[in-house]
This record gives sequence, structure tokens and C-alpha cells, in this order.
Amino acid sequence: MSQKQVERVLAINDLTDTHTLAHLLKWDSVHGKFDGEIGYDDENIIVRGHKIKILKERDPANLPWKKLDVDVVLESTGLFTSREKAELHLSKAGAKRVLISAPAKDPDVTICMGVNDNVYDPAKHKIISNASCTTNCLAPMAKIVHDKFGIARGFMSTIHSYTNDQRILDFPHKDLRRARSAAISIIPSTTGAAKAIGEVVPELKGKLNGGAFRVPTPDGSVTDFTAVLEKDATVDAINAAFKEAASDKSYKGVLEYSDEPLVSADIVGNPHSCIFDSKLTLMLGNRFVKVVGWYDNEWGYSNRCVELMEMLAE
Repeated sequence: MSQKQVERVLAINDLTDTHTLAHLLKWDSVHGKFDGEIGYDDENIIVRGHKIKILKERDPANLPWKKLDVDVVLESTGLFTSREKAELHLSKAGAKRVLISAPAKDPDVTICMGVNDNVYDPAKHKIISNASCTTNCLAPMAKIVHDKFGIARGFMSTIHSYTNDQRILDFPHKDLRRARSAAISIIPSTTGAAKAIGEVVPELKGKLNGGAFRVPTPDGSVTDFTAVLEKDATVDAINAAFKEAASDKSYKGVLEYSDEPLVSADIVGNPHSCIFDSKLTLMLGNRFVKVVGWYDNEWGYSNRCVELMEMLAE
């Protein structure tokens, strides 16, 4: 993160104390130590000399966004993903726009950078969803395949590192599978990625379905996408389409093409939304294809959030 980007952060709303927030920013179990000085006082965390005010409001309606002249709020609690709740950042708190870092209910628009960011209209779009990390990985793959060969229908699975919405040890959870220890089981789960694709690539609305498997790794995930095509294809033709797309400026920083024998540890820290694994492309006949894309579900998605916020603030 550049110094200019750091200095654009005005405030963070979190119920945790400043000491804890500073410590967790400085030391990360997956990504290592933060590149820069981190400090804190009673009301701020201090990042490379820049003070970021820490607020402790449970109700977004009470946040001082207007007073702080906030252009864009990143709503990443997971609690305010509906239009009605996210809108409180605007109508009550006074921000100009809110970006929801999750699939949202009835946003003005859902955007995946590199795929449909061209649809953004600042006059109309105030409540924006950045979809999920999985959608951001799937969207480039689905769009590239559909644009070249047409997709009649398809399934996707994400093999996803565990997240905070699971239990380290067995403990009650409304999802009985997620009540089981994340560290010792492969845990079937759900994903909204397939449904969200229809909001990002409208031609695919209703054509995809899928699920998730949470696995005992702390970071690094992979999307397995299988589709029935409308036009004949080959493995070489599929891979060529992805290689060409990866060199296109619209996918710069979003899609990476790889012909290396990757494993999940290799993509931790990779900022791309999708690292296409050409060695795993499969065909059965001429119209049944499987493609695979890796993604750092933490770092890759965080980069897209920053880029989208910067676009919204222009």
C-alpha cells in the first residue's frame, strides 16, 4: 500500500481498542509484518506517521462521515449488506458512496474490476457491491469462456481456505457443518458466487450454480468451473483465449496466466483476482470444459476493494 493510499484513509469503525487494531495490522499470521511503522494512541492508529481515527459505533447511522468529509465507506462488517442497512452510511451518516465488500441485497450495481467496471455511473450508483473474492475469481473465467465459446450452463466449486465464520474447534453454529472444527475437516458450505455472476455478466443470469468446500488452510483458494459450451472448443483454444485475455489491458492486475504446476501456497500474496492454471484445463468431447483459477482470497480481494474505492472517489 502506497503512502498516498494510506493517507486517504480517514477513519475506521471497529469496536476493538486501538492497541489491538495496531497490533493486528503490524503482525499478520499469513502475510507477515506490515511494511512500515505502526503506532497508536487512545483515539487513533498511526500508520507510517498518518493518524487514522478509530470510531466505535454499532449503528452506522451515528457515524460522522459528513463531518469527516468521507467520499467512500467500505462496509466490511458483513452485518449491513442489504440496501436498507448500507444506505444508512449515506442518508444518516453523510458519506457520498458505500462499497459493500460482499454480495449485497439490491445494491445499485455489483462490480468486479476488469469484468464490468465500465458500467459504473456516478450519477446513479451510490450503493455498490464488490461481490465476493470467489465471484471476482470466477467472473473473468466465465466471461472469457462465454465471450469466445458461449456458455449454455455450468457448475462451479470453490475449494476455499477457512474463514472467521467457522469454528476452530467444534462449537455451536447455525450451519451445523461450520460448527465443526475448521482445522481438521473439509467442510461443505455455500457460495453466492454463481448467482452473483448474473449481476456481473448479465448474459449468464440463471445459467450457473455451485457450492464451496472449506479446507484446513489459512489462505489461498481455487475455483473449479465446469461448463457446457455453445461452440466447439479444444484445450489449446481455451488456454489461448485466456492467454490473450491476460495480456489485454482491461484484465491488467486482475487476471494472470500460468503454465506452472501451482499449489495454493504459491499464490498467497498474489494480488490478481484470478490466476488461471492452464495445466488444469480439461475437455470431454468438444463442448464440455473444466477451467481452474487460483486466488488469494484475502490479498487479491483486498486489492480489488482498494482499486474500486479509488475509482468511486474520482
